[in-house]
Amino acid sequence: MIFLDLNPETTRMNLRKTLLGLALILPAMLAQAHEYEVGQLHIDHPWSREMPPVAPTAAAYFVIHNKGGEADRLLGASTPVAGKAELHEHVHADGVMKMQQVQDVAIPAGGEVKFEPMGYHVMLFDLKQQASDGERFPLTLTFEKAGEIEVQVAVQKDAPAGHEHAAGHDAGKHQH
Repeated sequence: MIFLDLNPETTRMNLRKTLLGLALILPAMLAQAHEYEVGQLHIDHPWSREMPPVAPTAAAYFVIHNKGGEADRLLGASTPVAGKAELHEHVHADGVMKMQQVQDVAIPAGGEVKFEPMGYHVMLFDLKQQASDGERFPLTLTFEKAGEIEVQVAVQKDAPAGHEHAAGHDAGKHQH
């Protein structure tokens, strides 16, 4: 037997508790919601490591998922917080890991490309301001087919879960 309390006062109290719970949880959920879509592309959790105040560079990372049946290409990036933004990758050359600029990054149909420390990343040069842990800054990504999308890059003191190997990655100390 199911008992249903139809007392209006009890119903109001339960509704208030539910709304209060949602009001407390919703900001945390929205803060974690950090995904963007443009065309068939889905961009997950753009982030950057907090850099020292005097660092002239920083790097931005994210994952691009292509949910479509057609490949696309990331052609470039821009942001008002830096003089220029370039697409870069790390490569092994002559036994040394070094960073180099790439003209574009292919996003395969039905696939994904990770922009992560020691891999592809957006390199930000001539920083106009340093963002601190917990802040965000805009980054516009330009794709060949999907067009442009502005994402908000979350600045973090530490690499997010799953990027722990990035602990030694310092955008201010790359070899070019």
